[in-house]
Amino acid sequence: MGRMTASPGRRVLLAAPRGYCAGVDRAVIAVEKALEQYGAPVYVRHEIVHNKYVVQTLEKKGAVFVERTEEVPPGSIVMFSAHGVAPVVHEEAARGRLATIDATCPLVTKVHKEAVRFADEDYDILLIGHEGHEEVIGTSGEAPDHIQLVDGPEDVAKVEVRDPSRVVWLSQTTLSVDETMETVDALKDKFPQLISPPSDDICYATQNRQLAVKQMGAEADLVIVVGSRNSSNSVRLVEVAKLAGARDAHLVDFADEIDESWLEGVSTVGLTSGASVPEVLVEQVLEWLAQRGFEDVEIVKAAEESIIFSLPKELRRDLREEAAALVAERGGTGPGEAPASA
Repeated sequence: MGRMTASPGRRVLLAAPRGYCAGVDRAVIAVEKALEQYGAPVYVRHEIVHNKYVVQTLEKKGAVFVERTEEVPPGSIVMFSAHGVAPVVHEEAARGRLATIDATCPLVTKVHKEAVRFADEDYDILLIGHEGHEEVIGTSGEAPDHIQLVDGPEDVAKVEVRDPSRVVWLSQTTLSVDETMETVDALKDKFPQLISPPSDDICYATQNRQLAVKQMGAEADLVIVVGSRNSSNSVRLVEVAKLAGARDAHLVDFADEIDESWLEGVSTVGLTSGASVPEVLVEQVLEWLAQRGFEDVEIVKAAEESIIFSLPKELRRDLREEAAALVAERGGTGPGEAPASA
């Protein structure tokens, strides 16, 4: 079969870093390990990470995804996703006599701890993030009386605080760096004494992936971001690409979602993937592009990444035994406590 001949200058700029961050890698491995160690089913509250392919793959291995803790039968193992959960969810799991594995990304846990600390010191906390996102729900749940959501610069006008000298901002970890700083600047104009978090809340992986897209966006006619629609960091990459000067940018879960018409008049395609996307999906897009004459691939490197997080500690215990003991106890509810032996 004669393939399209590569026309001069037809190239792909491949972003680095892209794809899995350390928190996603840890969460996905945690589900696989739990299934290996404890056998199916292992229940997962919400999608472990926001990626269609990952969720489907883990379902085939025996993971059962549920929206609510109450859906999990007593005496089962339930895992909390990388996005984190509010304290009330830990209480629900204890009441439901469930053994829990917490796969919350350590960088999300850091924001939870900041929220608790500032609430304890009676600050008003302005949480910059997207309404309804799981991470925002989890962080807000740490101190609902102290936290109010600020969803972008346009939200700033309606923010009210008790004491303008005791206000701090925190943020969801997967936002656009530039838009977040725009929101912070608007908040600082309104509250000059606004305190910033001890270290930046937007995670290293989000920042690095946006940096790489900025570098290639200026040169690309079209940017393809591999990622799911409910993945905040993937959606942000499309926005960042357009702001960086890419003529066009699209989000796709799989190569077969790419529309051939996007390639009209295009000589440079930028390609990246969100932090919850397995590399195999990017390889399929590269293959799809190569079949259409885009064979020349250049790496656009924005940063080195070497961060690795250790697996959740609960994978070192016999959770099946703990879960059975919780049920045998007829309502033992100590959250996270090892049940007393019968």
